Amino acid sequence: MKGKMSEEEMLLLKSTFLAPYIQLATALIGKTREGGGNMFRHQLDTMATLIDYGYIDSVLLKASIVHDLFEDVPDFSRNLLLDIDFESPAVYDLVLEVTRHSMEPKPEFLRRILEKGSEKAKILKVADRISNMISLGFVVQTEFIQRYIEETERYIFPIAKEVDNVMLAELVSLTDSRRTYLSAIVPSKPGVFE
Repeated sequence: MKGKMSEEEMLLLKSTFLAPYIQLATALIGKTREGGGNMFRHQLDTMATLIDYGYIDSVLLKASIVHDLFEDVPDFSRNLLLDIDFESPAVYDLVLEVTRHSMEPKPEFLRRILEKGSEKAKILKVADRISNMISLGFVVQTEFIQRYIEETERYIFPIAKEVDNVMLAELVSLTDSRRTYLSAIVPSKPGVFE
């Protein structure tokens, strides 16, 4: 979390053309998330996380607003995204980069971003995971939470370490608090959640 924006950053953000991307993201309204919450709000939460950390790159912000469309709206016409503005092709490419392919196992997907992802893809994935970890407070499936914590530590921590140590610190704090939550709701058993 960077602090107050400079005047130059405020002007850059002011000139970023976001409304058509938000309009496309409305296709996610009403779609629930396995980790809790609502898909449309998650897109905006991811964008807010980026802004909170001082990322005002227009392609990154636009991609954050629509980053789950390809995965969660199977009949979405990708041409709608490509036809918005002069940055649409770059936004499209970034969204593709952070989109899990239909037959791609989750660990392979996360490894692909870690090993081959662009800096923007890594930053977007870390902001996405921060939003996801915050939503875990609404989940009652302890196995899901535990798997998510382990996945975050194994794959997302190294990505965050490459791109933003302050975001990494928030992820560490979020995983620690989710572990505390799990230990409070699940009776302690040797070897469980350690």
